[in-house]
Amino acid sequence: MNKVAKRITIIAVAVLAVIITMVSSAVVIKPGHTGVVVTMGKVEDNVLQEGFHLKVPFVQEIVVIDNRIVKLEVETEAFSKDLQTVDTTLAINYRIDQTKSYSIYKNVGSNYENILVIPAVNEVLKAITSKYTAEESVTNRMLISDGLVDGLNEKLNSYGLYVNDVNIINYEFTEAYINAIEEKQVAQQKLLTAETEKQTAITKAEAEAETVKIKAEAEAAANRTIAESLSQSIIEYKKIEKWDGKLPEVTGNGGTIIDLSK
Repeated sequence: MNKVAKRITIIAVAVLAVIITMVSSAVVIKPGHTGVVVTMGKVEDNVLQEGFHLKVPFVQEIVVIDNRIVKLEVETEAFSKDLQTVDTTLAINYRIDQTKSYSIYKNVGSNYENILVIPAVNEVLKAITSKYTAEESVTNRMLISDGLVDGLNEKLNSYGLYVNDVNIINYEFTEAYINAIEEKQVAQQKLLTAETEKQTAITKAEAEAETVKIKAEAEAAANRTIAESLSQSIIEYKKIEKWDGKLPEVTGNGGTIIDLSK
């Protein structure tokens, strides 16, 4: 009985060892990921694509790298062209090139985000923010975002990191600067109101002047009509005044003359 139990135990251990060996020899890479092969501490210059793969058990290790687009949110501080403090919150979408997975793991390690991406974001943002005033930073968000994408890719592409886009989530300024902006807006609003009132006054004055002009022209026309009428009446009156009461004694039509006195 002891021999049988011992034999069963040996078989069970052997089966378990085989199962462990088989499990250790198999690896499945999920979609959107790659596997970096590490053989006894040495990183191989190739990667495993998604799917089922075999490896040497207890000798090789597979480090899985996520090659999907990753969103990273960074809060950082920079100074504008007019020396205002600009606290910026950014959302960076980036990915690791599948063919460079082994390279970034070999040269940087798995903590590449803190070692490469975040420092690059801080550096590029500071360089771009210094080109704009605080007010221009707000009105030129798209230009700054595009500049960040270009600047980050220039720094990170050689490592196999690619930035797809950068979104500026928020800008925050000092309380003193915000108050100054509010005072400026109030002053601009007052100026606009004054200009509007001035323009309204000018328009009203021009309308009144046009009314006076039209009225004067109408009165002048009426006076001319009256004057012409009076002149005609005076002429007729003068004719009547000079008439001696006698009717014409002679009238004619063409070549015929008629004597009315007979």
